[in-house]
Amino acid sequence: MLANFLIGLREGLEASLVVGILVAYLVQTGRRDRLGTVWLGIASAVTLSLAIGAVLTFTSAQLSTAAQEGFGGVMSLLAVALVTWMIFWMRRTARSMKRELHGRLDRALAMGTGALVATAFIAVAREGIETALFVWSAVQSAGDGAQPLIGVALGLTLAGVLGWLLYRRAVTVNLGRFFTWTGAALVVVAAGVLAYGVHDLQEAGLLPGEDDLAFDLTGTISPTSIGATLVRGVLNLSPAMSWLSVLAWVAYLVPVMVLFFRPQSRPAATPATTTGTPADSRSVTTSVPTAR
Repeated sequence: MLANFLIGLREGLEASLVVGILVAYLVQTGRRDRLGTVWLGIASAVTLSLAIGAVLTFTSAQLSTAAQEGFGGVMSLLAVALVTWMIFWMRRTARSMKRELHGRLDRALAMGTGALVATAFIAVAREGIETALFVWSAVQSAGDGAQPLIGVALGLTLAGVLGWLLYRRAVTVNLGRFFTWTGAALVVVAAGVLAYGVHDLQEAGLLPGEDDLAFDLTGTISPTSIGATLVRGVLNLSPAMSWLSVLAWVAYLVPVMVLFFRPQSRPAATPATTTGTPADSRSVTTSVPTAR
């Protein structure tokens, strides 16, 4: 539940910030008449994300047991690759996100309604599809039950509330620090999803070594104990794991975490070529613009 809450909170807040930037820019530039078009694009992106989650669930349910394991393993690997790319993409482009979205909106407004819908759709769908795939994989790795889904729902709800409060400037949050530490936590979650995906592929017979266990603590640790539940929920480690699953977990977690916390090189200052205040080129981590 905790890991899925974190996924919902992190990904939901990213999407909320994007929506806040789009809506606030139209309001500030006196284009309130185009808000309905932007909301249409946003609603379409949300619908697509929910549809992808439903398709994944339905497809998995129709497969045989071995095929389900293989499908789940492949989707887990895809989810890890996508969320890793998005974590580093956000880290690299957060400083210019606001300016880029404003530029896309300006071009879309000049082109017409269809371009404006597409701009809002693409901006939100990127976050939504990633969330749907990663949440589905994380829920599968957490096992059956309602707790993972409750965690996701709570995270998304809190993200929506925080996004609205940031839009209204009712709260002040150091978003740079928030995304840094939640990004690091997502790397840990992704490592667990990767290990689970490897285990699924082993059960499907697509990878060897299912019975070659690195450790087996099932005889000494109860899977339902508080400690085992916390370790499984946060780190996605089970009391019995194969060598290949453990190696995959370590081989992903260590280098990705090192790269994530490596200081970023700052580009050399260049003469400004666009109009606007200096704040337009800084990180969205300061605040989301609000209607005046």
